[in-house]
Amino acid sequence: MLRVIRLYFRFLGLHLRALLEYQSDFWVMAVATVLMQVVNLVFLAAVFAKVPSLNGWSFWAVVAMFAMMAIAEGVGSFFFEGTWRLSNAINEGTLDYALVRPYPVVLQVTSAEVGINGLTNIVTGGAMLTVALTRVDVDWSVLMVLLAVVLLLGAVFIKVAVNLATNSISFWLSGPSPMFAMAVHQVGELARFPLSVYPLALKATLGFVVPFAFISTFPISFLMNAGSTPWLGLLTPLVAVYCVGIALVVFSRGLRRYESAGN
Repeated sequence: MLRVIRLYFRFLGLHLRALLEYQSDFWVMAVATVLMQVVNLVFLAAVFAKVPSLNGWSFWAVVAMFAMMAIAEGVGSFFFEGTWRLSNAINEGTLDYALVRPYPVVLQVTSAEVGINGLTNIVTGGAMLTVALTRVDVDWSVLMVLLAVVLLLGAVFIKVAVNLATNSISFWLSGPSPMFAMAVHQVGELARFPLSVYPLALKATLGFVVPFAFISTFPISFLMNAGSTPWLGLLTPLVAVYCVGIALVVFSRGLRRYESAGN
């Protein structure tokens, strides 16, 4: 297991060094990502300048939800960006290389690229979350800190698993672009806001069908003891395990369908 992890980070290191050869690209992407988060904060500030709360949620509570999504997306992009290249690898047949190497195919796929924007998302999202949690009413203790860390890790794994599962649908599709995964990703953007602001159909979609709400609303609800069902936040690690299991099953079944390019 340690060898597998060491090789994984070695692969990422190779891609990272290659990207850093073009420093201007790195800084442009980093600045663009930071500006995106600034725009999000300005947008939220403009909304809360007109309303005192969003269906009972304060400004800083929603900022914490935005931050959770930013961190989860950042980790997914920086450490698992290769997932988004799976459809292209299937279409061009370059997945063949992964099949003949003595290393898990799924890890070769996820480590095939590094997303520099993910690093800045992690940093800015972490800063937003830290500030937001100091501004909301949380009864901090050693146990609560540990739970917060577990919930954050669970949220990250949910996002990564959803990305893998939805991109693995490309095994059943013929296009070189991950259109299905991108569509689900766009739906997930709705989870930046509290689940309670949406109609029942969207609540069911974001809460259970594709559980993006366990990345943002439910963990923050538990930490703040807010909302009608804050205890749902405690299910985040279990939902993460379920999502990872589903993602691996979908990937493995899709891999069995793979016939290389031209067949």
